[in-house]
Amino acid sequence: MKDNLDNIFKNLENQFDIEEPDFGHFNRFEEKLNANEGKKTAKSNRTFLYYISIAASITLIFGIWIGASFSHKGMELANVSKEMEETQSYFIATIHKELETVEKERNNDTNIIINDALEQIKILETQYQKLTVELKESNGDKRVIYAMISNFQQRIDILQNLLDQIKEVKQLKKQNNEIYA
Repeated sequence: MKDNLDNIFKNLENQFDIEEPDFGHFNRFEEKLNANEGKKTAKSNRTFLYYISIAASITLIFGIWIGASFSHKGMELANVSKEMEETQSYFIATIHKELETVEKERNNDTNIIINDALEQIKILETQYQKLTVELKESNGDKRVIYAMISNFQQRIDILQNLLDQIKEVKQLKKQNNEIYA
């Protein structure tokens, strides 16, 4: 093996590039590397945080869905009657559709208002879980059923208001861009 390498180097003798680079070449090269590294780090940090916020939102939505779908502590509306099962299915489907629409609109300008709305929905989800327990204990009391339906409606209202706010943010941003452009 060593003889083979020696033969290769003997065959390539006087063919190597032995020229020295210009004075200061290494310093200029290092400056360019450092400049590009700083830009890439800032941009990659923003990109990373953006994807983390999306992942956190999806996890929250999935958690809400799991909580609504697989709650065994109380009694769901679907257990009351066939009509209530259809009502619950409609509300859950509508909420999921609205949540998907909201997540598509997530960006740096809307992130805060989206997170705030999701926190409000999380509070309503907790209240809903308490209502399922009350429904089970009250053996299908209509007041509890109405409260559960109202809870679903409040969640949808929050999401619709959020979409309206996002639309306003977009319009303001568009107007500002037209003024400064």
